[in-house]
Amino acid sequence: MIIPAGAASRRDPTHVRADMNPAKVVREKVRRFTDLPNIGPAGARDFEVLGYSEPGQLIGADPFELYQSLCSVTGVRHDPCVLDVFMSVTSFLQGRQPQPWWYFTEQRKRRYGAL
Repeated sequence: MIIPAGAASRRDPTHVRADMNPAKVVREKVRRFTDLPNIGPAGARDFEVLGYSEPGQLIGADPFELYQSLCSVTGVRHDPCVLDVFMSVTSFLQGRQPQPWWYFTEQRKRRYGAL
């Protein structure tokens, strides 16, 4: 199971790894997956496992489909907070401000219910 960094301190953004901190993301400098908000090495590998090679390929992607595909490809039911991370990435790629992944938790629960 892949759990995003900061899961133990969900509401305290000071505990998010600096390289994954949404407040430090510079949209114009996004070249690699790890340049995206909330994405570290494990998240980057998830996108690669799904067949993506660069962040721009995720523009327009459906976060729920990404989550379902990851679960299917890996044969593992990933923690629902992975979907929160995917929601944060797709929101950012749609031009919205970068947000910590837990900003999307309540939205995910309302939209998709229990996973």
